[in-house]
Amino acid sequence: MSATTERGAAVGAVGSVAAGADGAAAATPVISVHVPPHSLASELRAIRIVWQRDLIRFVNDRIRIAATLVQPLLFLFVLGSGLQRLSSAGTHGVNLKTFIYPGILCIAVMFTAMFSAASIVWDREFGFLREMMVAPVRRSSIVIGKCLGGATVACSQGIIMILLAGLVHVPYAPLLILAIFGLQLLLAFTITAFGVMIAARIKQMQAFFGVMQMIVMPMFFISGALFPASGLPQWLEILNRLDPLTYAVDPMRRLVFSHLHVSAAARAALDPGVTWWGWHVPGLLEAGVIALLGLAMLAVAIAEFSRVE
Repeated sequence: MSATTERGAAVGAVGSVAAGADGAAAATPVISVHVPPHSLASELRAIRIVWQRDLIRFVNDRIRIAATLVQPLLFLFVLGSGLQRLSSAGTHGVNLKTFIYPGILCIAVMFTAMFSAASIVWDREFGFLREMMVAPVRRSSIVIGKCLGGATVACSQGIIMILLAGLVHVPYAPLLILAIFGLQLLLAFTITAFGVMIAARIKQMQAFFGVMQMIVMPMFFISGALFPASGLPQWLEILNRLDPLTYAVDPMRRLVFSHLHVSAAARAALDPGVTWWGWHVPGLLEAGVIALLGLAMLAVAIAEFSRVE
């Protein structure tokens, strides 16, 4: 056989193989990926999954559960007991631990809520947040689920502090406990939304915790959790009225003192209430301020996540 004939046979063989490959490719069915359309059911399912993920992570992390309770307990029992004799003249016979108890209820919720928001930065560092972002759901659903999960986790810590009420001479009145729990839920949602709003632009855990310490601790000390909100220097009074945590501590303290048998002098000194230009702010309005702040921060967090790539 000549070289020309051999080359022709080789070309024909290659052509036959190519034709066979094209035929096999044409015969192989193409698997299509179906992305369901956006619906209310799919968005609610996404919110539930994100909320449930936060609960599972919290329940499985026993060290975190214990660690977030240490600081409130130190403030309540160590600081409260240590300063009791020093402050006895100014409390009109009221135990200092009883006075600071409403503030401790707030700080227990606040720190846990901020730690829940910190998981967003953790997810970003390990790439899980990117997988959530490309899911066929609205990013607002992810943010809402995260805020609800953080609020639920924080309130579970708050319940533990509520159960300690008897140790600081606060009665276990059903209406008091329900009202405190409702305020804790509002505060937990607002603080989680605040943390998510911050975490949306932070890429490292060290930076997030630095910002948290710079913001959260001043919020706690300025809020009046450890001192009455009246008779303050003018600069501190202005900061106290601008502090969102003030509007959770004050109605909570008002609820606690409404169930205590104390003198009028003690009530006037320790529970003076928050005033705006001499007008006493009602407790329901203070709760409304917390709720509005939470919704505003949620809206900002959603807008931030919508711009994150």
